[in-house]
Amino acid sequence: MSQIDYWQVVGIFISGQPIPLRAAAEQARELADSIGNRFVSRQCRLFACLAQIWEGDANGALALSRDVTAAEVANDVVTKVLGLYVEAMALSYIGDSAARTIAGAALEAATELGGIYQDLGYGAITRAALAAGDVAAIEASEASWDLRNQHNVVTAHHELMAQAALVRGDVTTARRFADEAVLASTGWHLMMALIARARVAIAQDELGKARDDAHAAVACGVGVQTYLAMPDALELLAGLAGEAGNHGQAVRLFGAAAAQRQRTGEVRHKIWDAGYEAATAALRDAMGDEDFTAAWAEGAAAPLDEAIAYAQRGRGERKRPSNGWDALTPAEHKIVKLVTEGLVTKDIAARLFVSPRTVQTHLTHIYTKLDVTSRVQLVQEAAQHST
Repeated sequence: MSQIDYWQVVGIFISGQPIPLRAAAEQARELADSIGNRFVSRQCRLFACLAQIWEGDANGALALSRDVTAAEVANDVVTKVLGLYVEAMALSYIGDSAARTIAGAALEAATELGGIYQDLGYGAITRAALAAGDVAAIEASEASWDLRNQHNVVTAHHELMAQAALVRGDVTTARRFADEAVLASTGWHLMMALIARARVAIAQDELGKARDDAHAAVACGVGVQTYLAMPDALELLAGLAGEAGNHGQAVRLFGAAAAQRQRTGEVRHKIWDAGYEAATAALRDAMGDEDFTAAWAEGAAAPLDEAIAYAQRGRGERKRPSNGWDALTPAEHKIVKLVTEGLVTKDIAARLFVSPRTVQTHLTHIYTKLDVTSRVQLVQEAAQHST
């Protein structure tokens, strides 16, 4: 019976759903322990670790995966490969350079098994190279993977192949792998495929398609409650909002992504750092230090569910209208609300943790957008839009 439960666990892993995977893995492990099937028990503990990583707790999963790997019997190569793969994955997402060493060990151990296990090794190496930002290693890994194992690459790794091709500038191949991954994946695997395809679309200057895929990635993650790489999706939406001229929205999303990384310890793969730094620098230049810092703080202060809801409200949005009530940003709406409550500039600044000068700048923008010249007129305008 434990073998049947084990293959059910494998099926749920392929579907990319962390909560059912963790539950099924724990149930199968308990049954395996009760009948002395140590192989299935070890495997199920590792699948539970993968579920934990998908949920956004790579640090917690790392300790467990090491325990399983260390406890394996010498001739259990299958568990060794899977354990090293899980360990390398966790290390890659927390920015630990040891990921590359562990990934190399996974590939070495997998060589005698071949097939799907060798694919796990190449997948671990490619992910670790992306995390390290090593373009040469990514290209070498892709070449070896393509030469030796192309027909054995599991669909879940097509998004890695897409990223590798994108890094070396082959957007056609990158798009092919990304499209294949999106069509064939579900759950966390689909989320990752959509993120990869959004990056490809940006490289092809198809920003509308990139925006759609990034939004779909967020929705997919929420749907199956997988939050690993959610900061990547939010950062993609932030960059696209900045390109569309929605500077405040962009900075808030960048702030929200940074806060989520701080909460979970998830580190951006270094291969994407240059684009991130360029985007945030451009936004700081466009907004000025004070407004940039204030918007960032707003985003960082929001719980993840609120940040996701904010990102999803922007779906389909391009640039805000230049005037009228709908032209107001979320920060400006907050200031209007506080004005209607009777607060003066100094008190509004204290409430929002910004300077009075920043509040006055916002008020100037609000007056211009609404074509009003006084607080009395502003309160009257706000009353017309309250329900």
